[in-house]
Amino acid sequence: MLSEQTPDPVRQHALAALTATFITQGHPTQYATHMATAAIFQTDLELRNAQLTHLLGWLKQEHGDIYPDAIALLERSREAFEQRLQTGG
Repeated sequence: MLSEQTPDPVRQHALAALTATFITQGHPTQYATHMATAAIFQTDLELRNAQLTHLLGWLKQEHGDIYPDAIALLERSREAFEQRLQTGG
């Protein structure tokens, strides 16, 4: 998760601040760190989903000729991802 990526000072600060908030609320340190990591990860997913939705909307409106190919590419990516999950690799 966060520790596997290149260190990002903004993320590290957010992780530390959110962890401290959870600790202040009475959560054990170990759980607070996991909770903060999960919250940041969820926010990243929501941002990426919003970006992809915006990009697809723009493609559909401005480049309708390639929009179906973009949708097909996303579907192939999803299928490949699911296949990797099923095969464990």
